[in-house]
Amino acid sequence: MNQAEQNADIVRRAYAAFNTADMATLTELMSEDIQWHTPGKSTVAGDHKGRDATFEQFGRYGGETAGTFKATLLDVLHSDDGAVVGIHHNTGERNGKQLDVYCCISFEVENGQVTDGREHFFDLYNWDSFWA
Repeated sequence: MNQAEQNADIVRRAYAAFNTADMATLTELMSEDIQWHTPGKSTVAGDHKGRDATFEQFGRYGGETAGTFKATLLDVLHSDDGAVVGIHHNTGERNGKQLDVYCCISFEVENGQVTDGREHFFDLYNWDSFWA
């Protein structure tokens, strides 16, 4: 398996760990100085620096949806420069609202760990409305 395929495998493992709240695996796969970026104008939008801040963001996704938030992985694309894109479908329930939005995250992977994640929503209005 070449480096690009290894990076894609890291992202696949991270999605699986996220959806099962496997913090040990997420800690292994996420750099201590990871940067995470969530677009929009909602309460969850913003930049998060460091593993603790990123995990706090992930905790909000699960906590504010009573554990219903999921990111169902559909495909992983990778390039030789270390970049990986995960394409997924987000679902969840919150305050009587249903989340149903497609998303991709562009990941940077270095030395076997994710160093940067940038979420991109196909319907940012839907995402922001859900978190309002």
